[in-house]
Amino acid sequence: MPRLAPFRIGRKQVPNFTLTLLRTPYLPPTFASFITPLNINKLDIRDYLFHVYGVTCIKVRSYVQQQRVRQSAPRQWYRPRAVKRMTVEMDKPFVWPEAPTDFEPWSKETFDAAHEEQDNLRKQMQPSADTLAPMDRETLAEQAERLLSGKEKWRPQWQADGGASRSAGLFANPESRPHF
Repeated sequence: MPRLAPFRIGRKQVPNFTLTLLRTPYLPPTFASFITPLNINKLDIRDYLFHVYGVTCIKVRSYVQQQRVRQSAPRQWYRPRAVKRMTVEMDKPFVWPEAPTDFEPWSKETFDAAHEEQDNLRKQMQPSADTLAPMDRETLAEQAERLLSGKEKWRPQWQADGGASRSAGLFANPESRPHF
């Protein structure tokens, strides 16, 4: 037996949009908050929740949140597309399921490793990266401490790298030497 709606029902349509249910711990359990497309109105979300989930909505509030102006390149400013948020008051409380403790099915370790690698690459590509020392380079203080304690003997870098002479390979051929 079909359930009668306490409000006038619109036409039955297959929805072609995505609703994002937001986790809002500051709202009571009878409220749910969504991010919706800009063309969805209060009646659409009320009909959708009633037909798909069997939830009766008491009240629907909506607002369009404008995004901050951003800069894509020097002297090129734009405003990203606005976001529409809707808060629905329901007749029955909604309780979020417990957060999962085992993230193995989602490969969380791989995701975290990739995210960390992307952060490192992003830091290297920033304009200030030229002034920063590489992460794997030893500090000057550590090297000085080893030299002063006698654990290590000082050698020029070109010798430490295995080169015999800095200029030996440059002008091995007498014809390649510059003539002044």
